[in-house]
Amino acid sequence: MQEVEAQRRAAGLACWLEPVTPEPLAGGITNRNFLVRHRGERFVVRIGDDIPVHQVTRRNELAASRAAADAGVSPEVVHHEAGALVLRFIDGKTLTPDEIRDRRMLARIVPLLRRCHGEIERHLRGPVQMFWVFHVLRDYAATLREGRSRFTPELSKLLAAAAELQAAAGAIDVVFCHNDLLAANFIDAGDRLWLIDWDYAGFNSPLFDLANLCSNADVAQADEVWLLEAYFERPLSPERMRRYQAMKCASLLREATWGMVSELHSSLEVDYVSYARDYLARFERALAEFRRG
Repeated sequence: MQEVEAQRRAAGLACWLEPVTPEPLAGGITNRNFLVRHRGERFVVRIGDDIPVHQVTRRNELAASRAAADAGVSPEVVHHEAGALVLRFIDGKTLTPDEIRDRRMLARIVPLLRRCHGEIERHLRGPVQMFWVFHVLRDYAATLREGRSRFTPELSKLLAAAAELQAAAGAIDVVFCHNDLLAANFIDAGDRLWLIDWDYAGFNSPLFDLANLCSNADVAQADEVWLLEAYFERPLSPERMRRYQAMKCASLLREATWGMVSELHSSLEVDYVSYARDYLARFERALAEFRRG
């Protein structure tokens, strides 16, 4: 959807009691996002339809957003319509990867993730998804082959690596995860952190969220160990570290293939090819380290 059409849809929502002028918000790589000022209050409007190639359904996003708000993790859902979600504006700043790499910030993120994994599912209603990264990778590979992606020659090798990583990840504990822990999905309001954008939310392993956080922000290995021990409240065993590293590689590969698929199917003004290549290079470095043991 082009920005002009998305802006028109945001302005025409039934929740507005007077005319509004949605202001585009930068940073979205899946949706069109707008700030709306209405009767002295501020709201964020997310405009986007289902994205089958990314297994994104707005019904799932709505259920996750509501449950996360009820758990005190995410801002209040004020209104929703087909293809539109209205959230209460949070006065704060989105984090950067540099900020996440600071151990003091990781210490603030740990209780937020524990709350996400331990409390959101208590508030969930209706059908919600499971996010299993290895299924996502296989589905992305099929989509890329069907679309004759420029990356098709690399897919057999990547799928073989994914199968190796799935075997290493082993059996999992299942909790409700965010599954898209980019730095920009954290808002620092000063007194607390908020977690936003639940497009990919679903039941998954907590190791994936932890690996996704660290792989996206390029957290140093010593700080990864610290994070895992802080989250699980016990010394890190070699077996858990191995399973974590498998999830980290899978997270990087999923992000790379997400970019590859987005090149074929997204209309947003994003350089998805560079995005995919950057994450693919990071995946290959992580995989080499994983294989060295």
